[in-house]
Amino acid sequence: MGQAMHKHIRPQAGIMEIALYQGGSSKIAGRDDVVKLSSNENPFGAGDLARQAYIRAGHDLHRYPSTDHADLRAALGARFGLDPARIICGAGSDEIITFLCQAYAGPGDEVLYSQHGFLMYRISALAAGATPVVAPEQERTTDVDAILAAATKRTKLVFIANPNNPTGTMIPIEDITRLAEKLPPQALLVLDGAYAEYAEGYDGGAALVDARENVVMTRTFSKLYGLGGLRVGWGYGPQHVIDVLNRVRGPFNLSNVQLDVAEAALGDAAHIARSLSENARLRDWLADKLIQTGVPTDRSHANFVLARFRDPEQASACNAALLAEGLIVRQVASYGLPECLRITVGDEAACRRVAHVIGVFMERQA
Repeated sequence: MGQAMHKHIRPQAGIMEIALYQGGSSKIAGRDDVVKLSSNENPFGAGDLARQAYIRAGHDLHRYPSTDHADLRAALGARFGLDPARIICGAGSDEIITFLCQAYAGPGDEVLYSQHGFLMYRISALAAGATPVVAPEQERTTDVDAILAAATKRTKLVFIANPNNPTGTMIPIEDITRLAEKLPPQALLVLDGAYAEYAEGYDGGAALVDARENVVMTRTFSKLYGLGGLRVGWGYGPQHVIDVLNRVRGPFNLSNVQLDVAEAALGDAAHIARSLSENARLRDWLADKLIQTGVPTDRSHANFVLARFRDPEQASACNAALLAEGLIVRQVASYGLPECLRITVGDEAACRRVAHVIGVFMERQA
């Protein structure tokens, strides 16, 4: 952190072990033609219905928002066939993750997640005073047996991103069900579904949540719906969990703007369909092009691909080549993957630029 601890005033245990989260870069000095492909944002932005709702919401900036998010929860329930009473809304799914750690983990407890899991699992665990525990993956894919082997009587939360960020890989619902069935009785399984919409035929674990008392699902409006700048997420779980989380949730944690725009985005079927179809088409196209140039990728079920290079040095050199052409992707050494670059699936022009620059780079490496 770069600053000495105060002699007497100290934060609680674990706080100073947190490395500050670094989001994807968005600027390159001296360039105004930058294409940002580092944060897995929807290249088409928010849909027209969301934009219109944003303008309308400006008329009520002086009004406090609802404390129960009833309208948005009802819309989510109707859209996904869920019980609105078992839905909780937050400032991105990150806040739901924070609520879970705050409510269920503390000193002496363990929070378990897979090797290349989302950085917020560790951060939220440490902030709650709990001990983060990492289970190894197999070929950059969640390993249920490894997680079960790492679970102990101290395990209170198990976080699984499915599809996972930054790998894009996912495991079938049968494996998730087995994990839920075999976890210690005091442990909650949290299925992070930030990218669930991109995985065809996957409900994010909603049916499993309905079938069990130890599974919670989190989702977000930041990816498919193009609302990363507004920070709206939600969770679905057993009633006993949602009742607990609402006790630590701030009464006005979401603004009128966030609530109204998210509800509008949820109903924009045309924008959702276009975003999904273009992502699927360009994701497969980009992955194929990278493989043809000698850069392998795992099959991605999200809105990005993880490009694997020979070693960290080659990955860094390729990143520099992309930056030189105004293309910002994400280096993922902080996720334990220094030899990889995570590349958001942009629009067609962006994908073609990325493929061209990496192709030229790899030709020069030959």
